[in-house]
Amino acid sequence: MTEQDLMDPQRQPTLAGVERAAQKIAAILPPTPLLPLDIEGTTIWCKAEGLQPIGAFKIRGGWHRLTDLDDAQRERGVIAFSSGNHAQGVAWAARRLGVPATIIMPEDAPRAKLENTRALGAEVITYDRMNGNREQLAADLAQETGAVVVPSFDDPWIVEGQGSCGVEIRRQMQALTGLEPDQIVVCCGGGGLASGSALANPDARIFIVEPEGWDDMKRSLERGEIVPVEPDPPATDCDALQTFRVSPITFDILSARDATGLTVSEDEVHHAMRVAFEKLHVVVEPGGAVALGAVLAGKLPLTNRTAITLSGGNVDNRLFAEIIAGT
Repeated sequence: MTEQDLMDPQRQPTLAGVERAAQKIAAILPPTPLLPLDIEGTTIWCKAEGLQPIGAFKIRGGWHRLTDLDDAQRERGVIAFSSGNHAQGVAWAARRLGVPATIIMPEDAPRAKLENTRALGAEVITYDRMNGNREQLAADLAQETGAVVVPSFDDPWIVEGQGSCGVEIRRQMQALTGLEPDQIVVCCGGGGLASGSALANPDARIFIVEPEGWDDMKRSLERGEIVPVEPDPPATDCDALQTFRVSPITFDILSARDATGLTVSEDEVHHAMRVAFEKLHVVVEPGGAVALGAVLAGKLPLTNRTAITLSGGNVDNRLFAEIIAGT
């Protein structure tokens, strides 16, 4: 692939691109731990992405995308839209590279995510999640300023960057067990982490997990075409996974891999957060716990080569305390 091909925003993400992203990430960050967890006699492997500098895997895609901006693009800056984890990933990369960043975030995003994004130096613009159109807001602002829009999942760089997590999982499992993962269970909003991990592990079975009522990827995979979230979706603590419609770039990868979609309830998510805290000693936000929630609820058969993502740990202190206490 030529340099011109690599810089084409219309290109498709590839395994070679994922490996390139993994090299870029490895140059600045250590791998996050892959932690063993015994589930009724079977050991599964949990990727603790909440231990990233921004508390989530989104730092990967943000770094891969922004490091490929040219000088003129860096000067004009970037615009992203996110409930908080992608916001922080882009803001972290932008600060390190000296790139101006504007982030469009829902006004009901967790306070910790809003505050952390601002603390990283980004300008934050809020909107009404249920009635506003964040994509249009970003497009309008980009038209005015000439900034580059960095979507949270509908982008080849983002998919490849998130896929570096899957590269680490594969290499770590090989080092620890001598074998690659045979199935990976991934928290899913727009599908960037899931599709990138699928590219990174071409022989593994892929399960994606979403909160009940926000299962647009699951229903899209089952119908063989993209369908949006159904009207009036329920409230959920999984703010990071409230995606109304997935993109062709992630859907096509997961569909081609015959990925299986699963859903979890709020109670199952909360139980997973408690187990992660008690057994693994890590803080996991609700959206980052859905994969573990599906495993603990027995929604898929387990093997000793099963890997799951604990994709983020950015949760407000009060909510986390209430969930851990079971109140």
